[in-house]
Amino acid sequence: MGEVLSDAELARSLDGGFVSGHADVNGTRLHYVTGGHGRPLVLLGGWPQTWWEFHKIMPPLAEHHQVIAVDLRGMGGSGKPAHGYDKKTMAADILELVRHLGHDRVDIAGHDIGGMVAYAFAANHPAHTRRIALLDIAHPDERFYAYSLLPRPGRQQVDGDIHAGPGRFLWWFAFNQVPGLPERLLAGRSRDLIDWMCDYLIKDPGSISDRDRDIYAHAYATPDAVRAGNAWYRAFGQDIADEKTYGRVTAPLLGLGGGEGGHMLLQAVLPDKGTDVEVVLVPDSGHYIPEEQPEIVVEHLTRFFV
Repeated sequence: MGEVLSDAELARSLDGGFVSGHADVNGTRLHYVTGGHGRPLVLLGGWPQTWWEFHKIMPPLAEHHQVIAVDLRGMGGSGKPAHGYDKKTMAADILELVRHLGHDRVDIAGHDIGGMVAYAFAANHPAHTRRIALLDIAHPDERFYAYSLLPRPGRQQVDGDIHAGPGRFLWWFAFNQVPGLPERLLAGRSRDLIDWMCDYLIKDPGSISDRDRDIYAHAYATPDAVRAGNAWYRAFGQDIADEKTYGRVTAPLLGLGGGEGGHMLLQAVLPDKGTDVEVVLVPDSGHYIPEEQPEIVVEHLTRFFV
């Protein structure tokens, strides 16, 4: 793994006057990167990445928005407390952060775990949510209990090779439930996991560069970082229970899905989750759509967050 710049250096490397900061909120410490001018737009990333997953889309979005890219509780430069990884608590983290930054009502977009937190934000804090976009993910619900521990022949594998089959076999949902073991296996070897995940869930592996992968691997290099990232998955049971208490999101809701199953998932799930829902296919993309198709993502977010 090559030398990795600090978050402050990475922020300064982006056009748009981006700066790195920290705030103590809701019993933890959150790292964020902000830049640009206009209505606030919060960006929340996912596992196993950091705020840096938005680096291709932040400068163009900053032409019309004050962009606030956040490391979630447990991610990157943010604190890694023992508890609080249910998405309702993490949404409260974000509410306190945006208030700390002087905002009361925000647009919010989330990818992967960040999308789950964005949805929980809109469901629990509707007065503070103007519009919401979910990138290739929906909030945990009862569907999660139906995911198979074995890949289905002909659907998720071909001749025993899960890379050759259509769809995604979400083995890491189970792996990340195991307490203690992932930290011991992955500490100091996180680049192997980063490469596997990127290559498995991406249309063009070159969309996430060697440098980007080093940044993510560095963020998950320690046992504490692995433990905190896994905690987002271990909280799914609580997230599913919480979701049952939510009404339909009333803020306009945009779903952007990749062509490897994300679009079909959002089409099937989101119409029942909101009162004003639009789902769009991002072509030629896998799961990591902000990095795979940044121009298309910027186009849709710009016209949606008007």
